[in-house]
Amino acid sequence: MHALRKHRPLRRVTLAAAATVTGVVLLLSLKPHTAPTVAGTSSAAGASPSRSPSSASSAGSSSGGTRSTGTRTVTGDTVQTRWGPVQVRITLKNGRITDVTAVSYPSQNPRDQEINSYAIPQLRREALAAQSAGIDSVSGATYTSDGYRRSLQSALDSANL
Repeated sequence: MHALRKHRPLRRVTLAAAATVTGVVLLLSLKPHTAPTVAGTSSAAGASPSRSPSSASSAGSSSGGTRSTGTRTVTGDTVQTRWGPVQVRITLKNGRITDVTAVSYPSQNPRDQEINSYAIPQLRREALAAQSAGIDSVSGATYTSDGYRRSLQSALDSANL
């Protein structure tokens, strides 16, 4: 018979209790992701507003204004990532980025929707703050972050910024 079963049943109970407490403490120390709400997104579920091939043909298009004055919109190239295409549209006013919208991004399954519901708004905030494509990747959304950054740079290049 094993030593823990024969002579020391209290030791077995103590070890089980310690393991349970350790497991509970580890579980409680995890911080879940929360989906922030952002004005200007088309849906809270993270569904892509446009995933059609025609959205790729509008890459680099712009409307209105000149480089330094007026308001205009420029759509970046569609960047193919491991999990799906990413495309960004920027709005410029007097040479400054006033809005960044993700035209398409991976949203084929619930996990993509969950990841991008917090990644896309965070990437948007960073792009508006940096006024460039020099933004950090979002942890857990590396491929989307890379595609977002590359499409944003394409839009900025098309706008001659």
